[in-house]
Amino acid sequence: MVKTSLFGNMKKFLSPLVAIIIISSFFAHGQNSASRSAITFKIKNLGIYTDGTIGGLQADIHFSPADLSSSSINATVDANTPNTDNSGRDEHVKSADFFDVAHYPAITLKSVSIKHKSGNNYSGRFSLTIKDKTKLIEIPFSCIDKGSTLAFNGAFKLNREDYGIGGSSMILSDEVIIAIDAEVVKQKPEVSR
Repeated sequence: MVKTSLFGNMKKFLSPLVAIIIISSFFAHGQNSASRSAITFKIKNLGIYTDGTIGGLQADIHFSPADLSSSSINATVDANTPNTDNSGRDEHVKSADFFDVAHYPAITLKSVSIKHKSGNNYSGRFSLTIKDKTKLIEIPFSCIDKGSTLAFNGAFKLNREDYGIGGSSMILSDEVIIAIDAEVVKQKPEVSR
């Protein structure tokens, strides 16, 4: 007989949330200030999708579609911010079983390269660090210039076990789907004197 707890299996889906937070910081704080942002995730538990959101972002982003070689994205997220509409589960996810926020309070994302694909579509390679484990991930995204803002949309999949978050489970998927939808205020060009 297998013992399960209410929070045991559900909390395992939250490791990708950290990635969501980091990546959302890329989209939400890119050009000085965010006018809008939403970061969501979903994972299958017993074959049914469970979802949630993440907030609380810090980032230094310089994104120029005309100069991708000098564009950069550096972001940090506080691991204390998951929201699954269940406070008990959210607290458990912060424990040593998962994010261990007492020892690893920050999660970081740093761009390695950004490439133009076609039209408004791009792909970035990022170093994502969670609990001292760093992996290179690829994130496809779109960027649309709306005059005073840039609108970003991206989605990707992440394996929670790559970062040592939670254990193996027969009812909870390892794969988490993360989506980002945000607008950032464009930086004003510097004026030389």
